[in-house]
Amino acid sequence: MVDGDRGLRSGQRPRIAVLVDKVDWHARQLIEAFENLGAAPRCLSLKDCGFSTQTPHGLSLPGFDDRLPDGVFVRCVAGGSFEQVTLRLGILHALDAQGVAVCNDARAIERCVDKSMTSFLLQRAGIPTPETWTCESSEQAQALLDREAAPDHPLVLKPLFGSQGRGLRLLDSAAALPAPEEIAGVYYLQRFVAAPEQGWRDWRILVAGGRPLAAMVRHGVQWITNMHQGARPEASSLAEPLAGLAVAATRAVGAGFAGVDIIRQRDGRHLVLEVNSMPAWSGLQKVTSLDLSRALAESFLASLPPAPADGEAVEATREASSP
Repeated sequence: MVDGDRGLRSGQRPRIAVLVDKVDWHARQLIEAFENLGAAPRCLSLKDCGFSTQTPHGLSLPGFDDRLPDGVFVRCVAGGSFEQVTLRLGILHALDAQGVAVCNDARAIERCVDKSMTSFLLQRAGIPTPETWTCESSEQAQALLDREAAPDHPLVLKPLFGSQGRGLRLLDSAAALPAPEEIAGVYYLQRFVAAPEQGWRDWRILVAGGRPLAAMVRHGVQWITNMHQGARPEASSLAEPLAGLAVAATRAVGAGFAGVDIIRQRDGRHLVLEVNSMPAWSGLQKVTSLDLSRALAESFLASLPPAPADGEAVEATREASSP
C-alpha cells in the first residue's frame, strides 16, 4: 500500500494532475485508482495550459491557479504543430524545474518520441536492439538501402515520430525510397527482424517504478504487431530475459514508467524495438489479473516526496519568510 501521508501538503490529500488529450478509458481508470489510493486527481489537457506572469508559479493550469499540483502523471501529450508541442513540453519542463514530480517528465518523453534518440540510448546502455540508421539525405538513405537491404533481408522505414504501427514500410534494395517530404525529411531505417516460423509476434512489457508489472505476447495478422493493427494479445510470463531487458530499457531513457516492445529473432536472441513513454494498457489489461491503472497510480504516489513533519514545515516557513 502507498504511504497515506506521502506527497501531502498542509495535511491535505496530494493533488494529482492527470494529463490527457481526452477523457477516455485510461483517464477514467487512473482517476478512480488515484481516488481509491487517497489522492485528489484532476484530468487536465496541456492544450488548455500555458505560461502566465500573473500566477504565483508562472503557469496557467486550470484548477491549479492557487498552487501547483503535488504531482503530474502524463498519460498523453497531444500532437500538434512544432510550436504547440514545444509549448506543451515546455510546461512539463517548467513544472519539473519547480520541484513538481512529473511522470514521465519532458526529457523522458522527448527521448522516447524521437526513435533515433531511443536507439542511441539503448545502444549506449548495451541493450540489444536492431541495427538502425537515421539520416536526412535521400542519397545517403538510398546508398544505405543498396548496401544493407536485399529481397530476403529488408529494412523497415519508420516515421521518426510515430506510434501504433502507422506509416511503417518494408524496403529492399530494389524499393524506391519515398520523397523526403513524405517522411518529414528524416529517414529512420531499422533492420527487419522476423521469425515467420514462429508467427508474427512480439512482446509488450509494462514497467513502473523500476519493476515489470505485466507482459503480453502480441500475435499479429501481419508483420506489424500493434494492437491498433489487429494484433491479438495473449498473457505472457515475466521471465528473463524479457523482464530484465524491459527494466533496463526503461532506465536507459530515464522513464518512470514505460511500455517496452521486445522481439525475438531466429537465433533466439531478444532485441528491444521501442520504448513508449506514454503507453496504452487496455490490451494488456485484458490478459492480466493485476489492476494496471492502480499499479501505475500506486507507483507514482510512492515516488512523491514525503510531507515534512509539522516542526520541519514551521521552520521551513520561517526560513522562507526571513530577510
